Amino acid sequence: MEAPLNELLFDIRDRIGHVTLNRPQARNALTFAMYEGLAEICRTIAPGGEVQALIIAGAGDKAFAAGTDLAQFRDFSGAEDALDYEAKMERVLTDIERCPVPTIAAITGACTGGGAAIAAACDIRICNRGLKFGFPIARTLGNCLSIGNLNRLGVLIGAGRLREILLTARLIEAEEAEAIGLVSAVLENAEAVHAQALALARRMAEHAPLTIRATKEALRRLRVEGPGADDSDLITACYTSKDFKEGIEAFLAKRKPQWTGS
Repeated sequence: MEAPLNELLFDIRDRIGHVTLNRPQARNALTFAMYEGLAEICRTIAPGGEVQALIIAGAGDKAFAAGTDLAQFRDFSGAEDALDYEAKMERVLTDIERCPVPTIAAITGACTGGGAAIAAACDIRICNRGLKFGFPIARTLGNCLSIGNLNRLGVLIGAGRLREILLTARLIEAEEAEAIGLVSAVLENAEAVHAQALALARRMAEHAPLTIRATKEALRRLRVEGPGADDSDLITACYTSKDFKEGIEAFLAKRKPQWTGS
């Protein structure tokens, strides 16, 4: 299922990929096709390829994404529909987490439901002062979060706070989000958010690609599998790479390393 061309935008500029959730008239509520399109973008970014960092943003300044478009649920009729939906969502979020380059959620305004889940799956989140983050489903839809989502969010904001915001159905605002580490920066407006996201992306695009990938994957495995997760492939890939040798020689020569991702 492909998203209409105007609902999910993707372009590459100077090694930075830019994804825009483009339904501002619906506060960028996501259709199933938009979820699939975003996952496909993340899956097809090649290690060491043209894209060195990815920014995900919502069109306009009112919302990053206000969850799943509720019209998508009207045909649900039983357990299979519900289980298929949550399995699909977990695949999408895992594809975002497994994207081999750094991912930045540039959040302006509302970031709820599926939008909040996408932001939580990104590596870095920044926002403007209009942030409203959370899952107010206990007072709106009456559905629930999967254990996979609860695990991801619990690691990010703590199990106690997660329990509290879900049971009270309240939203986290910008000041609290920064204080608890949910976001790394709070900017005044949408323009400042996008400028900061681009600056972060450019900075990370200059770093060692293998180190970036190993760090992201190791953190994902730690969250999913715990401290006993196997990381031998990640350690081997980095320490036996040409980039590691280049890093040593560049450091000793007091010059900037030239990373190749190999």
